[in-house]
Amino acid sequence: MSDNIPFELQQLIINKLPVEPLIRFRSVCKAWKSLIDSSDFILHHITKQQHQHLLVRYQDTELKYVSIPDNDTDTFPQNTASDSHGLLCLFGYFDRKAIIWNPSIRKAVDVALHLLDRDVEEMSAIFLGFGVCVGTRDPKIVKIRIKRKEGVVLWQVEVFTLSTRVWRSAHSSNLPSKFVRFGGEQMVVDLVVYWHVNGDVRDRADGEGGYGNLIVSFDLTSEEFGEVKLPDRLANTPCGLCMFKPRESLAAIEGGLEDSKLVYHVWAMKDGVPKLFEKLFTISGHQGRMDSLADFLHPLTKIPGSATGGHTPDGSLVSSVLGFRKTGEALVELQAHPCSIRTLATYDPYSKAINNLGVSGRHISVYSYTETLLLLDQPDITNYKKGNATFPN
Repeated sequence: MSDNIPFELQQLIINKLPVEPLIRFRSVCKAWKSLIDSSDFILHHITKQQHQHLLVRYQDTELKYVSIPDNDTDTFPQNTASDSHGLLCLFGYFDRKAIIWNPSIRKAVDVALHLLDRDVEEMSAIFLGFGVCVGTRDPKIVKIRIKRKEGVVLWQVEVFTLSTRVWRSAHSSNLPSKFVRFGGEQMVVDLVVYWHVNGDVRDRADGEGGYGNLIVSFDLTSEEFGEVKLPDRLANTPCGLCMFKPRESLAAIEGGLEDSKLVYHVWAMKDGVPKLFEKLFTISGHQGRMDSLADFLHPLTKIPGSATGGHTPDGSLVSSVLGFRKTGEALVELQAHPCSIRTLATYDPYSKAINNLGVSGRHISVYSYTETLLLLDQPDITNYKKGNATFPN
């Protein structure tokens, strides 16, 4: 960039660029590298970025990953090889560590979980969450250990922040006192981490309810816990329940069999009000056995089944819902029968059109992330130590 252009103007232009060219431009001159590597630039840059991607993990002949641009116009590639503000966190109980990973800049930070031997042997006793605080852009991991002692349920909560590089006790003054079983999935919406759990859903006012579904929340700023009570239908459903966040709203998907076919009802929390969930749409899945998926193994094709080409009135072949695109389309798995290969596709809830995305294999999972420079100023693969966390005996 010409020296005749004031550096302040250069900075404004650079701040609007995506992550990939910024990484390259760090080699142009010392001034640009110093600018891009600065904490202020990294924190300000994320507020300007809307470049979203889908990270797809699947098993072919080997375990593979592919990153796909997720916007209104880009098509998906024909050849393919837990998110908060562009960062993913991978947990390994047996490795006893967590990895905070920025796929945009291919940098990772390794965090020791300091699990005890009994924690590894009893994985259900330890639950983890991850999120990034908006004001500081500080990645935070929360570790929850639940145990019973003499009839009393004790929650022991530790928090790790990347800025301090230590584990400590949570600031929360109202730790939950009920025993719950975590479902293993989490969502981060508006600085709050949500977990789907099974626990006591009784309304203390009238004593009704019992053991069922509910959502536990953790505010990343105040570090206070909360509880989101689901509508009676979702709280007491015998069907499977999972969480997603289409268009940055908390959603619950109720899946089960109706009239001998798979059905997925998508519910979204309205205006952030607990127990106020509205049903958005329904995806119908298998309707009996299909012959093959041969017609669906070619990328970027529509599923045949109607005169308009690609519209199936009931969304048949959908075997599971994996997430949502930025456009609001559902990301689904197609599967002819339980032993067949699986294919990733999008499902439009309004037209019911299904588009093959060109990824086929087994054990497909999808994670959404936004481009960010977070972790650029961190040393790669760093192991941090235990801090001053203390708990009751």
